[in-house]
Amino acid sequence: MIDLYYWPTPNGYKIRLFLEEAGLEYRTIPVDIGKGDQFQPDFLAISPNGKMPAIVDHKPIMGGEPLALFESGAILLYLAEKTGRFMPVDERAHFQALQWLFWQVAGLGPMAGQAGHFRVYAPEPVPYGIERYTREVTRLYGVLDRQLEGREFIADTYSIVDMAIYPWIVPYEAHGQRLQDFPHLARWFEAIRQRPATIKVYEDPSTAYSKGPMTDEERRILFGQGKPA
Repeated sequence: MIDLYYWPTPNGYKIRLFLEEAGLEYRTIPVDIGKGDQFQPDFLAISPNGKMPAIVDHKPIMGGEPLALFESGAILLYLAEKTGRFMPVDERAHFQALQWLFWQVAGLGPMAGQAGHFRVYAPEPVPYGIERYTREVTRLYGVLDRQLEGREFIADTYSIVDMAIYPWIVPYEAHGQRLQDFPHLARWFEAIRQRPATIKVYEDPSTAYSKGPMTDEERRILFGQGKPA
């Protein structure tokens, strides 16, 4: 059994996609990042950086005590190692896939996150921030579009790379992007969207935790990194 500490964000969705694709037994434990659950001592013991997702694998691949992991990229790599799935075995292909995983966690995720913040969540418009991050996300979409030309998936076969990147493309409109401007990316996006595991993850009402617009207090906790009052 794997415990998934989760909230429906792009990084949270990554791990659920893998767990569903691999058919692993897991349970979701909500971490309401608007209420400050990420600052609770029990969660910090699992995820010292105070971010979700995190997992606790009660039957880790090395045996012994349950294994706690945080950082979505590290979790995906661990799960691929545990199952022997969704990561190329050939050494050359393996490292070529790794570079795209790191591209997401170091580039697309942070830049798209900043674009979303300034375009959607910032308490007042900051034109420089909006333009700077929207343009950088556009550039990154172009990089991905070129990689997907002539390829079905980003690292040729469906892998943790696709699972890591897809959730960051889902909110493309909020990030100021148009998929029709990137035909290879749009074709790939539609193929991932139609996978049974993707449909289950994104349409599962039991883990959507939808609760309407963010309050000022939730905004303060989430973006100000302040603990609940």
